[in-house]
Amino acid sequence: MAALDDIDLELLDFGTVEPREFARIVRDLPARKIADFMAGPQRRRVLDEVFHRMKDQFKPESAGSRDALIRWRITAGDEAPDVYETHIADGACTVTAEDTGRTPRLTLTMAAPEFLKLVSGNASGPTLFFTRKLKVQGDIRLAGGLTYFFDIPKA
Repeated sequence: MAALDDIDLELLDFGTVEPREFARIVRDLPARKIADFMAGPQRRRVLDEVFHRMKDQFKPESAGSRDALIRWRITAGDEAPDVYETHIADGACTVTAEDTGRTPRLTLTMAAPEFLKLVSGNASGPTLFFTRKLKVQGDIRLAGGLTYFFDIPKA
């Protein structure tokens, strides 16, 4: 792949970027560039792709018989947050790209750049939590183990 300075994020088709390459892109981009990019109109396109991949990256053997609805609130400045829900049950992870009105067992709120860092393996949930970049409501034990339920790429 081209050097990061040569990548036009606005035109990049994230659907064709392999998870390991995505992790490398997130790792190597300056925080400000990620923030600017995720504050733009392409944020939803990137979030849709990340959440779409969650069901494929899900490790049912790690989740066991767990049944949990997780609501993700991804913020970007003063705009309303993007809301997604992942439901882990019956050995599968299903994703809904909206607030279904159901009661989640866990709600995670973070800015879009931190979310990308978390799902690409470039940040840890506990570190984001303790630095107040991740807000957790509900089952904190579930939050602590959530990354073990997914095959998170390493750059």
